[in-house]
Amino acid sequence: QVQLVESGGGLVQPGGSLRLSCAASGRMFSFCVMGWYRQAPGKQRELVATISRGGNTNYVDAVKGRFTISRDNAKNTVYLQMNSLKPEDTAVYYCNCAVDYRDYWGQGTQVTVSS
Repeated sequence: QVQLVESGGGLVQPGGSLRLSCAASGRMFSFCVMGWYRQAPGKQRELVATISRGGNTNYVDAVKGRFTISRDNAKNTVYLQMNSLKPEDTAVYYCNCAVDYRDYWGQGTQVTVSS
């Protein structure tokens, strides 16, 4: 079992930055492929970025060059640094752990980009 708790969301102006954190409990974190997803109102949940156990990263084109995913296995935490935020980044952001053919999700944290 893996429990995930996101934090760091909030209201930010266009062009601003936020850093999301996802703290995991349980001993499985280091085996997880970790990901950040987001869901905007009226839209389906979409993948934003992933990071493998070894630190390899992938990003959706819409956030390349602006967002950075990282993980600290000693702290059981994954981060999403978001820079140059745009109004279209507004969504609920979810942390995901994929391990042993199972998916675990956090409760989500709201990010609102607005002037």
